[in-house]
Amino acid sequence: MEVNNRTRILQIGLLAVAAILIGRLFQIQILDGSYKRDASNNSMVYETIYPPRGIIYDREGRVLVGNKVCYDILVTPREVKAFDTLALAEALGISPDLVREKMAYYRERRTRIGYQTLTFVKQLPVEQYLRFAETQYAFPGFRGQVRSIREYPYDAGGNLLGYINEVNADEIKAEPDVYKGGDYIGKTGLEAIKEKDLRGKKGYHIFLRDSRNRRQNAYMDGEYDLQAVPGKDIVTTIDAPLQQYGQRLMKGKKGSLIAIEPSSGEILAMVSSPGISVNELADIGQNYGRLIMDPNRPMFNRTVQASYPPGSVFKLVNGLIGLQEGVLQPWYEYPCSRGYAYSSRHKLGCHEHRSPIDLTQAVMMSCNAYFCYVMKNVLESSRFSGTADAFDHWRDYVMSFGFGAPLGSDFPSELGGNIPTSKYYDRIYGARRWRFSNIVSLSIGQGEIGATPLQIANLAAIMANRGWFKVPHIVRTDDAHFTERHYTLVDTAHFEKVIPGMWLAVNGGWGNGGTASAAAVEGLDICGKTGTAQNPHGADNSVFICFAPKDNPKIAVVGYVEGGGWGGSTACPIASLLVEKYLTGEISRPELEERMMNLRFIDE
Repeated sequence: MEVNNRTRILQIGLLAVAAILIGRLFQIQILDGSYKRDASNNSMVYETIYPPRGIIYDREGRVLVGNKVCYDILVTPREVKAFDTLALAEALGISPDLVREKMAYYRERRTRIGYQTLTFVKQLPVEQYLRFAETQYAFPGFRGQVRSIREYPYDAGGNLLGYINEVNADEIKAEPDVYKGGDYIGKTGLEAIKEKDLRGKKGYHIFLRDSRNRRQNAYMDGEYDLQAVPGKDIVTTIDAPLQQYGQRLMKGKKGSLIAIEPSSGEILAMVSSPGISVNELADIGQNYGRLIMDPNRPMFNRTVQASYPPGSVFKLVNGLIGLQEGVLQPWYEYPCSRGYAYSSRHKLGCHEHRSPIDLTQAVMMSCNAYFCYVMKNVLESSRFSGTADAFDHWRDYVMSFGFGAPLGSDFPSELGGNIPTSKYYDRIYGARRWRFSNIVSLSIGQGEIGATPLQIANLAAIMANRGWFKVPHIVRTDDAHFTERHYTLVDTAHFEKVIPGMWLAVNGGWGNGGTASAAAVEGLDICGKTGTAQNPHGADNSVFICFAPKDNPKIAVVGYVEGGGWGGSTACPIASLLVEKYLTGEISRPELEERMMNLRFIDE
């Protein structure tokens, strides 16, 4: 009896297990098709669908970077049969030797390649692809895959827009779920800044393949295909015609030209010269080697990566610090006898002008001696415990103007320039063993000061706004980082005391001492400040900052020309032409425009 009970229990247990197994098989094979799909994966071919990259627009909706269709020619070497090499080469527009070379490579690595599909030719133009498509039947194993490449309706700054190129091993390793070999990625400029938005998401078609790995029909009539998601479009702050005009003005010159809308911090134009043309961008693979070896370094973006002495435009900062510290009033006068003697044997020189002069005249005439007196009084103020203490406070003021650290713009690889510290001078001269006479050149924006052109342009925007700025940026955004006002440590009331000198520098006339008379345009009320910065590699660098109009400014500009001479000779007229073009759409000084466009310091 006991044996029969055990037998019955065992039978019931076996029946229960069998029922569970049958139920599970029914679910797997009948109800849930995912397992069937997984089992079929070995007989499927996934064909990637590449999304079009997002379009890049300027501030008025003009297309800066668009897309055009091209084709990659793919090959599955195991499917290739005997074919006419000359006919394939002609259909693809390549040399027969290249065809033979590639096929020999595949034969040598037949085992390693297996049934992989490889890229045979990249970025075939539509016209050429159509020639191939007409005879594709004669070349088993070869097929086309649609791709999109960039096109550029405006020549609006290759360094600004940036280029795309194939991903490298490090980029694939960083995001293996996103990039595979042969994919493209933004390498520089806007293409790199907004890569995650612009790239979109890849999709795929699924095809069945037979026992010989040949592609057959679409799997499940395409039910499980994944559609590609196009990249997001980007609206920039750039004014395309102004950018083009700035590039023409800087042709044959080495340096930068930047325009900012002061009220928003939006960058209107950002020219690094010499730069990359959009034609070179479109075929960067062919041009890269030549560009990288060019001694003029066109791929180097000077606007955010070059560090220069700002020269005399920095006198504005020292004057404002003096006003804030109470060691300067606008009516204070200081003498200038062709310079400032800071020791019995040394003198910091200056050009000839009347003397003594007040603050307005000092800005107008760009007097070196005046601002030496101002900085000396700041560093020797009785409210500080010594020169180092005073210098640290001076440095805090300067840093609040956006110097000495990256501004935090949305442009990649932005450098911060250099504002030295008291500890730096302690190391050179010894603690408490240095005085103003050791650092006198800082009074006029020379010495150890280094600034990027973007930082100097930001100074122009600060002057236009009377004491504040928004972080300069090139992509339209409502991010608080770019919309928040940043105030300097100088009271905004002091800025109005400096502006009259900037207005007279342009509109007072050279005969009356204005160093920027070449920038004057009737009715525009341009305010500016020239700078001449020493250049260890040759002629002085020409610097000019300006804004216009004087009240409710619409544009702030910096021109920085390496080896361009004194500020009023080159950077000043170039920057003013850019201002006039933006505000009026026309140029009232055609002879000056022609002279600046024909002026050449380098061969390109």
